[in-house]
Amino acid sequence: MKKTIVLIGAGSAQFGYGTIGDILQSKVLEGSHIVLHDINPTTMGVVERTARQFIEEHGLPFTISATTNRAEALQGADFVISSIEVGDRFELWEQDWRIPQQYGIRQVYGENGGPGGLFHSLRIIPPILDIVADVMRICPDAYVFNFSNPMSRICTTVHRAFPDAKFIGLCHEIGSLRRFLPEILGVPYEALEVRAGGLNHFSVVLSAKYKDTGKDAYPDIRAKAPAFFANMPSLSAEHKYFKETGKWPETKEDFAHVETEAWPERRVFQVILEKFGLMPITSDSHFGEYIQWAYDVTDHRGILDFYRFYKQYLSTVQPKIELTLKERVVPIIEGILTDAGYVEEAVNIPNKGLIDDLPEWIAVEVPAIVDKNGVHGIPLGKLPAGFKGLLMNQVAVHDLTAEAVIHKSKALALQALMVDPVVDIYQGLEELLDTMIEYQEKWLGYLK
Repeated sequence: MKKTIVLIGAGSAQFGYGTIGDILQSKVLEGSHIVLHDINPTTMGVVERTARQFIEEHGLPFTISATTNRAEALQGADFVISSIEVGDRFELWEQDWRIPQQYGIRQVYGENGGPGGLFHSLRIIPPILDIVADVMRICPDAYVFNFSNPMSRICTTVHRAFPDAKFIGLCHEIGSLRRFLPEILGVPYEALEVRAGGLNHFSVVLSAKYKDTGKDAYPDIRAKAPAFFANMPSLSAEHKYFKETGKWPETKEDFAHVETEAWPERRVFQVILEKFGLMPITSDSHFGEYIQWAYDVTDHRGILDFYRFYKQYLSTVQPKIELTLKERVVPIIEGILTDAGYVEEAVNIPNKGLIDDLPEWIAVEVPAIVDKNGVHGIPLGKLPAGFKGLLMNQVAVHDLTAEAVIHKSKALALQALMVDPVVDIYQGLEELLDTMIEYQEKWLGYLK
């Protein structure tokens, strides 16, 4: 089915090669044209040459082109897949994380939630709004799939600025359930019906049952998960395995010989499971970013190990094009084109009644049905009261982040800091904001 698929940020080999491989393995998309777009012509050129050679060597029925001109890239686009960052990713990330800590704010990570998530949002959302503005002008019927973080703040702001955009956020964190639940419950993942939801990186399993009997599986999860994670090798063990073998471990057995530690980067996770009775779909470095008491209980060594080795992994891994499906965006595209009606486990879209008690406009992470008419969230109804309370703490943060970006307002950015549950100080906040604007003036200088 011949379509035009645009990859924005394709100069990143990690994103470009992986997504190209996903597209090329699709029978539904045979005959399609892939357009690569990036602001860096050198890295994009390498990805284009590699992809063109791969297509020719394997005799695949696809064509490819590349351009640094976004308006040109979007001509006739049916689907746009975007994964961008600005500036030096890790240098800016570390500023988001460490500078607020220097001012006394106890944030555990600094990518998606808390002050770090705010500064990340203020930096990356404006160029994403520019991309969506071009889409709405040039190819307004195209679906746009976003892989950039902070996911929920990006999606919330985009839909506020462009309510008619077909803008969908996708995150791989839901894949952790496929890895862990079969080992916890002793059944294949396909034997389970699982529903998870919340906000991106702040989402939990809400229900789980065995398909063959209809029996509730959550009591078994609550009973067995603590022992499973207590005996799970640490994150540093995974990274040691990568250093030794050059590949990422796929199962616990791959690196079971390496020293273990209890609840690796899952101490906030443990509290949520024990006290709220809910299993998060991600670990402390993400889930803990949104919670004011997380700093007291989180596995700080585990987070530091994760960051150090993640940075090392991205600097040493050699991405390549493989005819293997790795991400969920191509099945969603196929589902739209074939009117599949299948259930996608997690998308980030405006709430619009999908989760009771949360406002219509906030972007939530929910399962969805995919068919010829698009991506339709599955209502999750009322959430457990405790988890709902944690989510409600984020409503004003998301609202003010969106308003600060759209109105280019430094005053609203300060208010976004002041309503954040992670921020428990007042003295120094204005200086913190000024410091971040000075350090990241190229991207935050628009705030007045």
